[in-house]
Order: sequence, then structure tokens, then C-alpha cells
Amino acid sequence: MRLTVLYDEDCAMCRGFGTWLANQPLLVPIDLVAAGSTQARNRFPGLDHRRTLEEITVVGDDGAVWTNEHAWVMCLWATTQHRALAERLARPAWLPLAKAAAYTAAGIRSRTRSSVGGDYIDDCAGTCSPLSQG
Repeated sequence: MRLTVLYDEDCAMCRGFGTWLANQPLLVPIDLVAAGSTQARNRFPGLDHRRTLEEITVVGDDGAVWTNEHAWVMCLWATTQHRALAERLARPAWLPLAKAAAYTAAGIRSRTRSSVGGDYIDDCAGTCSPLSQG
């Protein structure tokens, strides 16, 4: 098994998460690919690539696709140190915690915009935003 994590390379938080993930001992190999890039479009022509810029997306080598909290859990599941946590977070009783963490990350991203022009300080696409929890 191999996972591909599609992330917004123009977002400092996303790049930081990618760097963190790349430095983790892994049980499952991970490829980090810029969301919306030519490489991503060539590897996964059936994906909505605009949407991959709005939410973290993980694609398995079998074609399975995870987004939002499920994608975060899959990233943790691939690591040696955090697999047990991922297995707990994947349970229905714990998934709301993973969902809250995903929303928190999206909220941090949406609030790191500069006050000039509303753009992200680091030129992040700015398309991620917390989803309503209704």
C-alpha cells in the first residue's frame, strides 16, 4: 500500500504539515504532491482538483480517496508513532474529535490572512475555510 497526500503548497501550514509528515517514521509510504499541480492532475485525472485545494485529500494506490477528517486520520495511520491514535480517531465515537481537529486546522488557515487585500501572508490560495457543523 502507498498513500498520496495532496496538499496546498502555497500554504505555510500545509507545507509545515507536509514537512512534519515527511519526517515521521512511516508504516505506509507517502508521496506528498502539490494539490492542483500537473503531477496531481496526471496521476489522478478523475479527481476534482479545485476541491483538493480546498481540503486535504489522501489517495490510496487502490484508488480510495479520503478528505477532511478522514484524510487527517489516514495521514496519522500511515505513521509508526501515531497509528494507534489514528485507529481510535477512526471509530465513530472518536471521529468527531478528528473532525474538530480538521476544522480547527481549516480555521487557523482561514484566519492567517493579512489585512491587506485579504490574501494569505504566504500567498496561500485561501480557499480552505471551516465548514459549518450543522
